[in-house]
Amino acid sequence: MKKLVIRINNADNVLVALQNLPQGTEIVYEGIAYLTVDEIPAKHKFFMQDMKTGDEVIMYGVLVGKVQFEVKAGMRMSVENTKHAAEPFAYRNVDFKWEAPNVSQYADRKFYGYHRKNGAVGTANYWLFIPTVFCENRNLDIIKESLYGELGYAVDAQYKSYTHKLVQAYESGESIDNISFEPKVNKANRTFKNVDGIKFLTHNGGCGGTRQDSNTLSRLLAAYANHPNVAGVTVLSLGCQHLQVDDFKRDLLALDPNFDKPLLIFEQQKTQSEEHLIQNAIKSTFEGLMLINKQERTEAPLSKLCVGVKCGGSDGFSGISANPAVGYCADLLVALGAKVLSAEFPELCGVEQEMIDRSVDQPTAEKFIRLMTEYDDLAHKVGSGFYMNPSPGNIKDGLITDAIKSAGAARKAGSSPVVDVLDYTEPATKPGLSLVCTPGNDVEATTGKAAAGATLILFTTGLGTPTGNPVCPTIKVATNSILAKRMSDIIDIDTGAVINGEKTINEMGEDILEYCIKVASGEEIPKAVQLNQDDFIPWKRGVSL
Repeated sequence: MKKLVIRINNADNVLVALQNLPQGTEIVYEGIAYLTVDEIPAKHKFFMQDMKTGDEVIMYGVLVGKVQFEVKAGMRMSVENTKHAAEPFAYRNVDFKWEAPNVSQYADRKFYGYHRKNGAVGTANYWLFIPTVFCENRNLDIIKESLYGELGYAVDAQYKSYTHKLVQAYESGESIDNISFEPKVNKANRTFKNVDGIKFLTHNGGCGGTRQDSNTLSRLLAAYANHPNVAGVTVLSLGCQHLQVDDFKRDLLALDPNFDKPLLIFEQQKTQSEEHLIQNAIKSTFEGLMLINKQERTEAPLSKLCVGVKCGGSDGFSGISANPAVGYCADLLVALGAKVLSAEFPELCGVEQEMIDRSVDQPTAEKFIRLMTEYDDLAHKVGSGFYMNPSPGNIKDGLITDAIKSAGAARKAGSSPVVDVLDYTEPATKPGLSLVCTPGNDVEATTGKAAAGATLILFTTGLGTPTGNPVCPTIKVATNSILAKRMSDIIDIDTGAVINGEKTINEMGEDILEYCIKVASGEEIPKAVQLNQDDFIPWKRGVSL
């Protein structure tokens, strides 16, 4: 029989509804009877005991809020009766012990990726276009339109066909209401079989703003050029902007002094015309594509994987199904010697002490404390704070406080030691779990995670989100089967079996790892990649939650 409720941690004083519970529903949980005072929608919580004003609400075993007025057992937790609260945190020299999962079944497993001369292994083979300044975005748009259709990377054939039919009907005086849309499977008929895509990092930076913004952008673009999934790069520059080509090249060589990928640079103010610039960029890039098309996938150990974990469009099931399942997959990867990256610092609010206690040494813990404190202080200076992170969609689906959201979000990072803490644009260099300082914003976070070196991203969602990344295949993991069916065009993995009691967290985590291996080998193509969901937003280090 399917469970009606779940208590996530034995210390919790709230229960989570696994399905809609009408008002007056009697529930017996661990021998104690509860009567719902309110209607409790699935994913929402109700109190296990009568509580007074100021009493602490515990969930996931940590403080997540405080009651604002007297509540009765069986009442639904809401934004009115519960406000965010979190424990203070500090370094306390805990002797953290981690029991790694048994990975003997993966001892001989491999994936097939693209080996780079610096020792990294990519899960894809992309050519990357980079503008040093927003002034070049239009030129990149023209180049993209010119290359995508001809080389077989476009995914808009059915929309163009539909628009063409609308035009024909209009010109012939017919009603457009009779024109039917015919979805078609975009079959890749690519000129270059070993080039997985041509990607474009359009942005609104490089000039104006502050010099610090341009410096950060330079490091970000350099990280993308040096990414293991990138085989060649075309750079378009105007010439007079803050972010100079020499700055970009300096940051690129700082990451890899022996950088040897094809690097094509075109500066518009040094060319005779825009037409000449675009023509030369297309021709030279075509020659580069011919070159990288000779590269092929070869065998690599799973330790060469670098997997980012992310949640977005989260719901009340995120911390119960998808996030802990991804977390177990993360633990398997760490035990295999791979890198795992967890970001979204505003969504670690309330679980800071756990991350500090799991840090391998005091400098790592103190760097985390410094970055978290500086970030939250900056938010408070403009009248905000991490406590304002939950979106209306999060709240509607049961994530009442940021600490609740954070406690569930943190589960996707697994339980292994924190081996490193990375500031924005810093590369991951150590096997194991690293924390990456980024906003919680989906695209800003995935943008920063790829810059740190993630070659795959596991992205959990309870509400559905089309976010992807230009250079890092993004795998969408649904928290519930209803979402997985309703938005099957963007979801790759359904963890609803955990909610339904059909699979354990560990079993689901193993399934996710198997899918990662297939994606890393080019055997499976995630929906975000199929749809060219290439989202890229640089973080300007301002307040973004």
